[in-house]
Amino acid sequence: MEKTFMEAMDFRHACKIFDDTKKITDEDLTYILEAGRKSCSSFGMEPWKFLVITNDDLREKLKEVCWNQPQITTCSHLVIILAAIENVKPESGVPKRKFGRREMPQEKLDFYLNLYATHLKETLSTDENIYAWTSKQTYIAASNMMTAAAVRGIDSCPIEGFEKENVEKILELDITKYQLSLVLPFGYRINEQSSQQREKLEDIVEYIK
Repeated sequence: MEKTFMEAMDFRHACKIFDDTKKITDEDLTYILEAGRKSCSSFGMEPWKFLVITNDDLREKLKEVCWNQPQITTCSHLVIILAAIENVKPESGVPKRKFGRREMPQEKLDFYLNLYATHLKETLSTDENIYAWTSKQTYIAASNMMTAAAVRGIDSCPIEGFEKENVEKILELDITKYQLSLVLPFGYRINEQSSQQREKLEDIVEYIK
């Protein structure tokens, strides 16, 4: 039975080890990935790519450069979230295609393209700046995927503990096109969830009237 949104928020935790005998169904995996695909992004650029890794040998290699964390090899499906580099550059033609998905006069399309290039001039000036921008957005997709998984009773654990360059080498990534943003395993817990520790709402929210 699917959980409500708040039930899913209470269920979700950073699962440190998964039951490697349990596998996520294709239907549930698609549900999770669709939550990522449908996520919002700046200017609607969707600057991400999701690699779904089930190959055991590859996951063993990745584990070695991800601080030997057991989640990498015990999870059902390992999702590697990549941040786009090339595809957000105006000269790639991709921003024009994506703006053009909404039917509009050429004049309006040109306006949006100019606004995009002008507003993000500094951001788009180097691959390093682009990565800082696009990798930040991938976390929106990652968050939605984790919550979608929790709705279906599936666990996850966002991992930043990795050697970025070595992971990229193992995956043979062309880093001029995509760079590693987040390692995100999905599966089923083998241990009971630890109690959720959060600050009180009144301590983190300030109303300004």
